[in-house]
Amino acid sequence: MAEENTAGAAPEWVLAAGAHALASEDAMRFTHGGKCIAVYNLSGSFYATSGICTHEHAFMSEGYIDGETVECPLHQGLFNIRTGAALSPPVTKNLQTFKTKVENGQVYVLVE
Repeated sequence: MAEENTAGAAPEWVLAAGAHALASEDAMRFTHGGKCIAVYNLSGSFYATSGICTHEHAFMSEGYIDGETVECPLHQGLFNIRTGAALSPPVTKNLQTFKTKVENGQVYVLVE
């Protein structure tokens, strides 16, 4: 079976989860088109970033969330959830961010 070619694919809104399934101040991850994506619920507002830390292979959805930051569970580097900005060592590279929307109680992520 041929591997899915997503290079140059048009952006698409992908269903991530039901909004009710993700508690406030929590995160979850999913994979689409070979991309691991973390989705966060910050007091009812949803955000999405790349799901793997830019420093080492760790799932950001397993990190500690404090306000608008998420701490990598492996080496405790901090990222801003809204912007993806790397905030403290050892991380120096920002996380990719994705647009989100909620429709009919479902959270969607715009995957490019």
